Amino acid sequence: MKTSITEIFKSFNTLQVLIIGDVMLDSYIWGAVERVSPEAPVPVVSVRKRDARLGGAANVALNVQALGSVPILCALIGDDDAGKKLMQCLRDRSISTDGIVVSTERPTTVKTRVIASHQHVVRVDEESDEVASSNEGKQILEKVEKLLPTCQVVIFEDYDKGTINASIIRKVVALANKQGIPTVVDPKKRNFLAYENVTLFKPNLKELREGLKIEVNAGNQNQVAAAVHTLKEKLNAKGILVTLSEQGAYIDYENQKVKLPAHVREIADVSGAGDTVVSIAAVCVALKLDPNLIVSLSNLGGGLVCQHVGVVPIDKVEFLKEALALG
Repeated sequence: MKTSITEIFKSFNTLQVLIIGDVMLDSYIWGAVERVSPEAPVPVVSVRKRDARLGGAANVALNVQALGSVPILCALIGDDDAGKKLMQCLRDRSISTDGIVVSTERPTTVKTRVIASHQHVVRVDEESDEVASSNEGKQILEKVEKLLPTCQVVIFEDYDKGTINASIIRKVVALANKQGIPTVVDPKKRNFLAYENVTLFKPNLKELREGLKIEVNAGNQNQVAAAVHTLKEKLNAKGILVTLSEQGAYIDYENQKVKLPAHVREIADVSGAGDTVVSIAAVCVALKLDPNLIVSLSNLGGGLVCQHVGVVPIDKVEFLKEALALG
């Protein structure tokens, strides 16, 4: 088993992954609060440092890259300063920009967090969640048609910001299925039931409840299994992998149903864990791994990144070490 796990991790290095979804720039302003504004009862933050990081689907790209695979992003950004900065961040991390569509119809999504004295003071969002226009959609599909044959798996990373719509989903899934390329989905609310005929659909518990409009108790395996079965039939999906937070994860795929408990850890921050889980699940699906191994590795990796503060990609060395320890 130890040898096979090592070989699997080496095989990650052979994959190219097409990631379609909403990219964003995570901007951080760090400072100190030493007084209250005379203009209004709000703190005055003296800025000490600024930073810009890749977020959204671009964070999935960072996770895919950290696993050793080659990520290719297909996304919309604005023709603005934030878009230029995001492109530079991609180039700095040696991530391909071949699939990026620069639009004059929308701004680049930017989430600016102001942090003072280790406290999150405020977040400012600059974005449009308008559905991709026909022109934007056409450009996205042209990129996908060109890049898809070079990839072994597709990830839809949907943050409800408009890059992905039902038409794009339908056309990309049909193209991928025709070429025998698996599709893995990290969904949000707006397009939840539009992902028909995909290979693996990965909601979290909240998304599962909202998407099906039913109550599901994470601790009740029969309820989880029934909800997953319903969703699988609605989507005609080959498999469903649902993350259940502290209750672990459950997969129904390739005639196997596996429920795993969460690993006991010191949780520092759950931000970005879903990005890590979908990245691991996608490369495992691309390698045609057993469902038990897919859910085991995804569950393990998602828990590992929760031990770190902030959104961080998986550390492959640490991940391999823990995977080998599981035996």
